[in-house]
Amino acid sequence: EEQLVESGGGLVQPGGALRLSCGASGITVSGYAMSWVRQDPGKGLEWVAAINNDGGTTRDADSVKVRFTISRNNAKNTLYLHMNNLEAEDTAMYYCAARLSLGQNVATSNRPSDYHYWGQGTQVTVSS
Repeated sequence: EEQLVESGGGLVQPGGALRLSCGASGITVSGYAMSWVRQDPGKGLEWVAAINNDGGTTRDADSVKVRFTISRNNAKNTLYLHMNNLEAEDTAMYYCAARLSLGQNVATSNRPSDYHYWGQGTQVTVSS
């Protein structure tokens, strides 16, 4: 079955850190630009970070710039989101997504319909 599976979420105190992972099965991620998108229940989907198919190009949303870093390991078919100095406003369900794309192109959409694959999400809660 072709799918993306996120892991690594949890409860963390403000100022803490987490690393999210997104493993792919049935999909060779080296042919895909990949992104992280989050959703707070009271808000819409928010694009967070993006990386091109070989990891050479990344982009971050202004709300997470400097604090979050997206990376990937194509040999392990895995995408990561390193989150530091977490804030209460970062509380959300975090989804990884993949869009068929080669070269320097990154995917900065927050719409599931703009991606070929979309994971089930992992919950991040930032609270003291």
